[in-house]
Amino acid sequence: MTPPAMAEADRSVLDEAWGRIPHTREGQAEQGSFTQTRIERVITLIVGPGSLVLGAQAFFAAFGPGDEAPGWHLPLVLAVFVPLIAMIVACSVGRFARVFSGIFAVVFVLALTLWPFATAGGPSPVPTENPWIFYLVNVATVATIVAFPLPLQVAWTVATPLLFGVVRLLQAGGRPEFVLPIALDVSFALILGSVLVTLGWMYRSIAANVDQARASAVTSYASAAATAATEHERVAVAALMHDSVLGALLAAERASTPRERTLAVSMAREALTRLANAEKDALEGSDEPVPATRLADDIESAARELGVELTVIRQVEEGTPRVPGRIARALVLAAMQAVANAVQHAEAQGLSVQLTGYTAPGGVAVRVRDTGPGFDVSAIPPDRLGIRGSIVARLAAVGGRSDIDAHEGGTTVTLEWESGDRW
Repeated sequence: MTPPAMAEADRSVLDEAWGRIPHTREGQAEQGSFTQTRIERVITLIVGPGSLVLGAQAFFAAFGPGDEAPGWHLPLVLAVFVPLIAMIVACSVGRFARVFSGIFAVVFVLALTLWPFATAGGPSPVPTENPWIFYLVNVATVATIVAFPLPLQVAWTVATPLLFGVVRLLQAGGRPEFVLPIALDVSFALILGSVLVTLGWMYRSIAANVDQARASAVTSYASAAATAATEHERVAVAALMHDSVLGALLAAERASTPRERTLAVSMAREALTRLANAEKDALEGSDEPVPATRLADDIESAARELGVELTVIRQVEEGTPRVPGRIARALVLAAMQAVANAVQHAEAQGLSVQLTGYTAPGGVAVRVRDTGPGFDVSAIPPDRLGIRGSIVARLAAVGGRSDIDAHEGGTTVTLEWESGDRW
């Protein structure tokens, strides 16, 4: 199997394997993160209603007597609750959840930082009553699960409750009766926030492991299927060589009359045709004629699959005839065999490919050149079919011509087809 055909087979197998996995809008975006995508959606759906419950508690608490000085209460409430509402809506609909969650987490920390200034000159706080902003401490923590990476989640989980404790003590003027209630509130917020962050990390890790296991399974399946396909093709080609090619050679050896020679030539041509098309399958495409420039595009695409960045030089005259699909495929496959030979034996030195299309007589020519050490065509062992089978026989089977010019300064493989040729 030639390298382009093997790459095409691997891609088809992977496409078939992924096709066995159910696809939805989320899953189509990233086939390799099938479970992670759904876990992220589940997390946002949980964060939205959960934040709504705690946010409603804080909202109703904000209607009571506030600790803020005159002129601070309404701006702080609007600054905190507007991003909170936007975050809840975004998490519920599954759009821009990360952006609005990050905005709320940052705005809440800024509001906490301003709390000592907002409460300066306000009513005296009561140790047993928490301000409305306290109920949103863990909402800010859970917002980071959606918005930030794990290190920032941990930092917010630790820093936000501690910041609340500091600003609450500053509000109370450091009175001793506030120390124990604030310590309990901070401890509760730290424990709850740690549990939430740990759960988010655990579910994401499980999802990543599941996706990795799925990807490994699909890769193993693709490798096994490709190996099986290669073995199947090897058996089929071996049988073809034995039944068709060997039969044609025996007929040619025993031919003694013009009729027998004609029959042997017919058998040989049929054998070469079947051998050249051994790689063809139902997914290869129709014989519908294609533009000559399509050959250049296909050669570049196949070269990239080999890891070779190649730009085909196009010199196609206007009016160049369209190339039948079967012949186009034969030219592309033969050219790719020549490219593969240049990469393997000449290390792609000076590798270039030129496509020429002409109108009189109508046809196309593909030339693959390299500046490697060259080789002796006549010295190629009989059992090496890279040139004989994949280039010469393949072109001969579709009525094309091939020429190989190899010398010490390099090798040029010319592949030609004319619209007047029989095929």
